[in-house]
Amino acid sequence: MSEQVKKPIKITETILRDAHQSLIATRMPTEFMLPILEKMDKVGYHSVECWGGATFDASLRFLKEDPWDRLRKIRDGFKNTKLQMLFRGQNILGYRPYADDVVEYFVQKSISNGIDIIRIFDCLNDLRNLQAAVDATNKFKVQEGRGHAQIALSYTLGDAYTLEYWTDMAKKIEEMGADSICIKDMAGLLVPYKATELITAMKSATKLPIQLHTHYTSGVASMTYLKAVEAGVDVIDTAMSPFALGTSQPATEVMVETFKGTEYDTGFDQNLLAEIADYFRPYRDECLANGLLNPKVMGVDIKTLLYQVPGGMLSNMVSQLKEQNAEDKYYDVLKEIPQVRKDLGEPPLVTPSSQIVGTQAVFNVLMGERYKMATKETKAVLRGEYGQTVKPMSQEVIDKVIPGEERITCRYADLLDNELDKLEGEMKEWKQQDEDVLSYALFPQVATDFFKYRQAQQEKVDMTQADTKNGAYPV
Repeated sequence: MSEQVKKPIKITETILRDAHQSLIATRMPTEFMLPILEKMDKVGYHSVECWGGATFDASLRFLKEDPWDRLRKIRDGFKNTKLQMLFRGQNILGYRPYADDVVEYFVQKSISNGIDIIRIFDCLNDLRNLQAAVDATNKFKVQEGRGHAQIALSYTLGDAYTLEYWTDMAKKIEEMGADSICIKDMAGLLVPYKATELITAMKSATKLPIQLHTHYTSGVASMTYLKAVEAGVDVIDTAMSPFALGTSQPATEVMVETFKGTEYDTGFDQNLLAEIADYFRPYRDECLANGLLNPKVMGVDIKTLLYQVPGGMLSNMVSQLKEQNAEDKYYDVLKEIPQVRKDLGEPPLVTPSSQIVGTQAVFNVLMGERYKMATKETKAVLRGEYGQTVKPMSQEVIDKVIPGEERITCRYADLLDNELDKLEGEMKEWKQQDEDVLSYALFPQVATDFFKYRQAQQEKVDMTQADTKNGAYPV
């Protein structure tokens, strides 16, 4: 029998970021992660995704933790494994576009605190909004020899999104100087045989490694990975089984077992993976018991494929309709979503474009007249503040919502002045480390509250003031 050519599939583990972001609203505390890092480091992962996305906001806002501190502690725990983060292009991890000097400084600090791979995406797939982050990563790589810029394309369906569109994008990404490409399928819309077509086409268009990221929401993700691996994808994103499936990723152990004994065999040790799963399982049970993990997000929602609407967007919409006592309008809104998306130039539905399209569709239905009332975000999209859409936006809607206003055709960040010094000036009384200015830049109010909390913890308590009997400590 001829010797198989081995091409083991590489795996990025998401349990420390996207898995718990998707299932328990990013609430896993750092202290819980640390004891298992040494075992995770032995697996042989391509990378471990552990930072970025919503972890930054959730750490400061809900967990009262310094996200930079989390990154440094995780870095200490992984001696042999690359660490990866998710980065929203010009929006970094916040919700507005930042000036290039802030983007560059954030990239620099992320890598110097321990990140190896930065996955950068834009909600409109407007590559101009990714260039500053890619350039910053490459600049750091030249200086320090570390850093990998991965551009993620938000996967979506629609007339504009042909195979030619995706292969064109792949070529442009290579020209931009990125190190690899990720297909980021946030709603689980990529079905198995389409994955074969997509990966085959992209592989013929670029030499860059291609990674695939999807969610189990629509129930097809494991099969999609199987076909993608057979078509030559280089890396897949998976989650350890206690936090896999549902709105998270396919399970790491299942994918490892699937490819065992084939040319794609990962070589991972299932006994080691079982020990890691055993560590996370009691925490999953605790989350189910205290309601942090809602069994609803664990199932399959085929509506995702029917309406091409990500799960989070659907639940958002349902609660908006509930507030207005208009739950009977659910199907009207579902019909309106593709219309609004078309009016706005057919953007992919991912944060924040999914929220913008969904909310506008709710308004259109409840008002009984389309665009009678437009949100400020809808206006910003129409003005071009979020970037260039794949298709032109509806002129009729532009005339109705922002009549006579000037529209932006350049990269929006070109209109922004450097802002680091100004931000530094605003928060200097709280600054204890360089990174604090970046926390403040992204979430001014939330970060300030955290800085106050941190100071109270550090100054501890005057024991003469403390009421030890009742355990009350003035802070």
